[in-house]
Amino acid sequence: MSDFSTHRVSRGYLWTAAVVFALVAAGIVINGLNVRSTDAAQLKANTEKQALTVVSVISPIPATEAGLLSLPGRFEAPRAPIYARVSGYLKSWKTEIGTPVKAGQLLAEIDTPDLDQQILQAKAELATTQANAVLSENTAKRWKSLEAANFVSSQAVEEKVGDYNAKLAAVNASQANVNRLLSMKNFARIVSPFDGVVTARNTEVGALINTVSEPGRELFVVTNTKRQRLYVSISQNQVSFIRQGSKAKFTLPSQPGKVFTASVVNMSQVINSSSGSMLVQLAAENSKDDFLSGGFASVSFAIDATADRFTLPPSALIFSKAGIAVAIVNAQNKVELKPIVIARDHGSKVEILSGIQASDKVIENPPDGVAQGDVVQISAVEAKP
Repeated sequence: MSDFSTHRVSRGYLWTAAVVFALVAAGIVINGLNVRSTDAAQLKANTEKQALTVVSVISPIPATEAGLLSLPGRFEAPRAPIYARVSGYLKSWKTEIGTPVKAGQLLAEIDTPDLDQQILQAKAELATTQANAVLSENTAKRWKSLEAANFVSSQAVEEKVGDYNAKLAAVNASQANVNRLLSMKNFARIVSPFDGVVTARNTEVGALINTVSEPGRELFVVTNTKRQRLYVSISQNQVSFIRQGSKAKFTLPSQPGKVFTASVVNMSQVINSSSGSMLVQLAAENSKDDFLSGGFASVSFAIDATADRFTLPPSALIFSKAGIAVAIVNAQNKVELKPIVIARDHGSKVEILSGIQASDKVIENPPDGVAQGDVVQISAVEAKP
């Protein structure tokens, strides 16, 4: 082979090698670009995934268990503040606080010198009007006899009869005034209005009692401790659980370990606008004086199960100025805030009256600042129900 042919073969080989090398290099570059693009997309996806808030979700549990509605209560017994009706000085008092008394029993006596003088004056005025009436009556009779003999006119007789009637009216007025003062004198004896216990005494012997300048000053308070009333305030969304005749159990701080029973006797049927609750009155037997008026008790009502309600842990609730809500994760992994109404608080769980469904995915512990429309990631670890 000539040198020219050899040269042509060498050049063709080199050209082929160069083309192959260029193709290989281009392939390497393209592959590298593809790898970088894939890595960048993967990195972006991982970054966005890591940027999402990871939450654990739970499903609402049907409220199939009966529970207890526990509320604070207070005792209140019928009480009667005893006031003075007449002015004077306290002559004596017969009972100290804590003393059992019967209806009509004397508690204290008031010395009433001013009233006594008014009674004497009223009796004197009564005697005067009675004497005037007797004189007027006799005069009217004499003038009637003179009229029969035609010595006086009928006009004059009628005047005398009218004078007698006026004097008789004055007698009745004076008698009524005496009776009024004597009735007031009866108030100098302060007595108990019913059987009970003296729970307050706010006076001493010799104390000035002035019903004009000091109206409304109570001297004694008598309380019927045998008729204790237990009052409980029940919120509006819990009123439907209580009926007249419903039974309740209660405990006292002063007697730990003892459980007492009571029954609902009255319900106010009005929701207090300031507290949003209804006042309920219960009756309890207090023959052994176990309950003290003004004392507190922990009252529990047995509540039947409600199948159309659900329960959630308290940690799932979101409290804001707009009210109480829960955070739901929808099919697009976006947060929805749903307002709810609480029926009962059982402590470890809360019974929901309305606002959620059995199919909802509720965030168990909503992160701070969670808002409507936030995209979240559900934890791979299955949350406990």
